[in-house]
Amino acid sequence: MPFGINLSFCVKRWVTPELWTRVVTERLGLDLVQLSFDLVDPMWPDAILDRHAAALRTCTAQAGVTIHSAFIGLAHYTYNQMLHPDPAVRDYAEEWFGRAYRFAAMAGITRVGGPLGAIASRFDGVEPDALDPADYADLIARMHRLAERAAAEGLSELYVEPTPMRREWPWTIAQAKAMMADVAGSAVPWRYCVDWGHGTHEPLYGADHGAMVPWFMELKPFISAVHIQQTDYQFDRHWDFTVPGRVDPVDAAALLRRTGIAPAPVFLEVFYPFEQDDLSILSALEITSARLRQAFA
Repeated sequence: MPFGINLSFCVKRWVTPELWTRVVTERLGLDLVQLSFDLVDPMWPDAILDRHAAALRTCTAQAGVTIHSAFIGLAHYTYNQMLHPDPAVRDYAEEWFGRAYRFAAMAGITRVGGPLGAIASRFDGVEPDALDPADYADLIARMHRLAERAAAEGLSELYVEPTPMRREWPWTIAQAKAMMADVAGSAVPWRYCVDWGHGTHEPLYGADHGAMVPWFMELKPFISAVHIQQTDYQFDRHWDFTVPGRVDPVDAAALLRRTGIAPAPVFLEVFYPFEQDDLSILSALEITSARLRQAFA
């Protein structure tokens, strides 16, 4: 079962491929990564992006590291992206993704993804169960256009990451199935990268919803990558596995094999406070990586 790490832990720390490839290979014993666009902003001028793409190709080749995919990261995720109330902001977000595809192609990365957007909150605080039909139709149209742009860049796959929030889409299995039906036949296939801390969020789904089992069983044809994290099922924690929680790596690996998801790569995705010292992070990641490598072997 391929196991790697999302480079979210590198943000504001090991920010160049010369730095993070050594951490990944020498400290964590890994050779598979998922790039975070917190390390490279697709809206940088082309000359800067071209230079960074070349550096990625060179450094990963020298280190023997494979970049499976690139995800949007936290910075762009904080915006409402392609569900913002202002259509001009949606246009900008669509262009952001298009430029992300361009950079990925130059860097030799063939898959890009992440959450797609969030609607604005209501004044009364009530969160609707469904998107406005016009907003949903607009999102699907943008996904089809983005697939055409990805095809032009030579990409092979695009990801949506479901999140456990009513303001984002999709957040239920039924919505996820409907979205895949609505983007079927796009120029590049859309697939899901599901996250252990998203599908297990009890405040939204309830304590008896089956955790990740229904997500894996019912969306199996559309899942081609997985994020794993330690969490307590109460919030989207993104803890490493030195922290007590409810995710057992051995049980997680067994579930992935039992449901047939196992051929898909699994990426540890963890975040740390910016003020936390680097050495403690490296130590925690070394322990976590060793545990997960053993579980997924």
